[in-house]
Amino acid sequence: MLLRLGTVLLAVSLSFGCSGNASASTAESRELQGATENEASAAAGDVGDTSQAPPARAADAEVDAGPGIVSPPVTGPALTGELPIGSTLRTTTTLNMRTGPGTSNGIRLVLPEGSDVLTVNTTTPENGWYNISFNGVEGWSSGKYLERVVLDPDPAADPTARDLAVTRAKAGVGFSYWWGHGRWIPNGATSSNIGTCTGSCPNCTHTGGYGADCSGYVGKIWRVPSSNTDPTVDSHPYSTSSFNGSNSQWLTVDRTAAKRADAFVYNVNGSGHIFLYESGDGWGSMWAYEARGCSYGIVHNLRTAGSSFKAIARVGY
Repeated sequence: MLLRLGTVLLAVSLSFGCSGNASASTAESRELQGATENEASAAAGDVGDTSQAPPARAADAEVDAGPGIVSPPVTGPALTGELPIGSTLRTTTTLNMRTGPGTSNGIRLVLPEGSDVLTVNTTTPENGWYNISFNGVEGWSSGKYLERVVLDPDPAADPTARDLAVTRAKAGVGFSYWWGHGRWIPNGATSSNIGTCTGSCPNCTHTGGYGADCSGYVGKIWRVPSSNTDPTVDSHPYSTSSFNGSNSQWLTVDRTAAKRADAFVYNVNGSGHIFLYESGDGWGSMWAYEARGCSYGIVHNLRTAGSSFKAIARVGY
């Protein structure tokens, strides 16, 4: 099992037209689920009250990180420095999640040892504390008891899966941008089938029966869910808010180590974009396949991605 680790650099964002959140019936929301504040007092170093936590794992136990993915615990020094939003961290002991960056703030949750959490909202820690999310609950925990974990997809995956995904992406190039949709003809675009998009999305006008928006395009390329296999069938199961994180079908990976057919995604304040990575520098210039926007359609182009983007990989690739 390989760790994808890399130096985080800032990148200049290009402004593209896709807001990418066309799960047409679902309003975007960045509200976090409520949590009952835990009134347990903290021990030295802000380690959580162990009386409320399950028994600690054996130090050499493997941690189940999702279907088909098993990763050993990572050991190392206290976590420090800037991290991309969406980075996966793991608690090294039972740990308090507090309402703010410091022990003077109330305890929101007690996280069991070995819990996977995601960084949210800010890339820079405050006084060594990271803003994190656990099962939809947001708070702050000390970097002294957190470690960076970046998981590879299943190493037993089909070695041709990434190439086949890029082949599907190529077949979509030339078709129109179509807000809230995703379908194209595998034989490629012609003047009679590409469709047109005019106006400003989502209040745009589309003609024709083929095209995709950014999330519909990647969903079809990645064949997620598993039923989304026919490129000629219109399907738009996920928005950028869906892709902006890890689940059983895709997971967050390090941008520096992005591989062919991974994707780059962001979603901030209800706006977002996603594109398929082909090659290049994950923090610089890279070749991408994307439904770029109404006036562009689906393209293969060279671009950069700002620091709000995270890299994700499809499980099984």
